[in-house]
Amino acid sequence: MQTMIITDKASSENIYLGIELGSTRIKAMVIDATHRPLATAESIWENRLEQGYWTYSLDEVWSGLQNVIEGLTSSVDLSRISALGISAMMHGYLVFDVNGEQLTAFRTWRNTTTAEAAALLSEAFAYNIPQRWSIAHLYQAILDDEKHVAEIGFLTTLAGYVHWRLCGEKVLGVGDASGMFPIANQGGYDQEMLKVFDGLIAEKGYPWSLETILPRPLSAGLPAGRLSEAGAVLLDPSGRLKAGTSLCPPEGDAGTGMVATNSIAPRTGNISAGTSIFAMAVLEKPLQYRYAEIDCVTTPVGDPVAMVHCNNCTSDIDAWIGLLEEAARSSGALVSRDALYAAFYRDALGGEADAGGLLCYNYLSGEPITGLSEGRPLLVRLPDSKLSFSNFARAMLFAAIATLKIGMDLLREKEGLVLDLLAGHGGVFKAPRTGQQLLAAALHTPVAVMASAGEGGAWGIAILAAYLLQGEGSNLQSYLTSRVFASAKTEVVDASVEDCVGFAAYMERYVAGLEIERTAVQKLEA
Repeated sequence: MQTMIITDKASSENIYLGIELGSTRIKAMVIDATHRPLATAESIWENRLEQGYWTYSLDEVWSGLQNVIEGLTSSVDLSRISALGISAMMHGYLVFDVNGEQLTAFRTWRNTTTAEAAALLSEAFAYNIPQRWSIAHLYQAILDDEKHVAEIGFLTTLAGYVHWRLCGEKVLGVGDASGMFPIANQGGYDQEMLKVFDGLIAEKGYPWSLETILPRPLSAGLPAGRLSEAGAVLLDPSGRLKAGTSLCPPEGDAGTGMVATNSIAPRTGNISAGTSIFAMAVLEKPLQYRYAEIDCVTTPVGDPVAMVHCNNCTSDIDAWIGLLEEAARSSGALVSRDALYAAFYRDALGGEADAGGLLCYNYLSGEPITGLSEGRPLLVRLPDSKLSFSNFARAMLFAAIATLKIGMDLLREKEGLVLDLLAGHGGVFKAPRTGQQLLAAALHTPVAVMASAGEGGAWGIAILAAYLLQGEGSNLQSYLTSRVFASAKTEVVDASVEDCVGFAAYMERYVAGLEIERTAVQKLEA
């Protein structure tokens, strides 16, 4: 566990707690009434592939949460927390019976096992249902005649599960809910699609209808329950957290990313780049057409958002950094992993514009945007390709954003999407400038990184917890603009012509070489 004290002991003002359960770490942050971070704590965890599914155990959820709460106690008085919020990776499948007992292992967003269900539902709804969505996981379980389905009393996401255990309320922030089932304009689930789904499964005779097992969607700023005595002990067995503390609606990592980058207004967007990479573009009007590559989700207040989500981003880079660290250690060199990452990102800017002819596929798992149910990481080069560390680093970073480029191009070419600015956050943006410069070249849009970008979703959900008590009737956009980001320091980077031309050349190779990746999946069994 890692703890960081950002300021001295908190003053007597109200303080707010935000917790986000991401793909590789659980992070807690306490902020003051001005949204300034006071302290953070992190706990590392990792998903596992078990019986064909990417999963985490729920015991790890609670041990990780208790670790980060314990990590905060040296710098803040937990008894003074006025409100708290829970965020987590979106989508996936967590189901419980009417007594609250888990029915099957947690199936995360990373699974690509629901292709049949996603295709059938997309056709039935005339609305794109990605494989990650909770409803696709449910329908696939029904198609596969899994016995547990008849016993379902509650279906939710990871954030919704933790929130429920903390306060007893089966609710979800509307942004996270929009990754479970389509949301209508008024912020609730689409009633016509609910009827269509219930009709599809009517012959099964289940003792539930879909709406009765889904969490109730709530817009940001609405009360979502209070911490129960049992919930307080779950988070903090030492008893320092007070029961009765207010909870804001639990949100997904996409929603908290929008909040943390002030990207909830039309013509704004943000890119989250870490284990996965996704872009959120807030729309001026709903999409005209349905695209298999584009999710239609919402902001935390229910406004329409086009989401391009790619399963793979930095995991393959992490694996290569591990190899370089091992090689350095084997040669007797003492090089830290942080130093290797810094060199990797720095030298990527010094590589040739098109990465010297190198080609990478970073697919540790399947990638629906390119039609792959499984992944095989690959490095491909021609005999005359220029293999150097700087070209390799550039090619790996290009691979991390290439699939996102495919989805964003659809929005531009088919829907006429115009974005004034994209805000970046996540691991790719921790190194100065590199991620911004290469993404700006890929997407032909200036990319901004705020000084606060490294705070991430834990800060975003802490802001939503503060908004619950401090919003005073203001809408979320005005609250963020006037009270959170009024004096924010931001660096904006636009693309150079050379980078744009180089990335375009790389993309030609990338698209042409996808058949290599498909063949690797077919011929090399996992």
